[in-house]
Amino acid sequence: MSDATLHASTQNPDDFVVQIADQVESFLVAVTEVAKGDEPESAVPFLLLEVSQLLLAGGRLGAHEDIVPEERYEPDPGPEPDVDELRENYARLLDPIDVYSEVFDPYEPRKAPVPARLSDDLADIITDLRHGMVHYRAGRTTEALWWWQFSYFSNWGPTASAVLRALQSVLIHVRLDQPLDELDGLDTDQAAMGDETLEFEAGRVMAEEIGGPLGIRPGQ
Repeated sequence: MSDATLHASTQNPDDFVVQIADQVESFLVAVTEVAKGDEPESAVPFLLLEVSQLLLAGGRLGAHEDIVPEERYEPDPGPEPDVDELRENYARLLDPIDVYSEVFDPYEPRKAPVPARLSDDLADIITDLRHGMVHYRAGRTTEALWWWQFSYFSNWGPTASAVLRALQSVLIHVRLDQPLDELDGLDTDQAAMGDETLEFEAGRVMAEEIGGPLGIRPGQ
């Protein structure tokens, strides 16, 4: 992609940078609305949809040739917006299913799953995307694309993939009428656990709290 395309004075909706920015902006607006908790019964399927669509943008960034910024050092985008309120809202909204287990690299043998939080992961993704959006809105489109591509590989891409799998798992349990088990005592401040420990720690996931909205029934 040429700099002439990236820095065109008029934004063509067919331009790669405009399409990526539109997908990023759509995700940011949507997840901010979901975090308000006005429709908790639709939070999980809606987040599944939004994260899936975001990963489409990530896939396009990943398949694209390496984007090289114009300057050696990244221009200072200013202070990062605070995401603590969003993080806390998601922690409350997703409380019964917030903690999940994840394997960071499936190609590293015998790596134990570690606990993670959907609320933390969503906040991290939002932070990365907002950072690039600051560059985009300031007209530094090459810098924005570079940042979104770089952080897709280094952080928000793997994180979004993990979030997608967790949300998908919740809906699979619901739609196939397979009651979730509680991660009794599992938390993100614990050391990494092996498969057997995680299996042992899995008890019933507070089905009474999310059973109504999500259709999850307690285990028999």
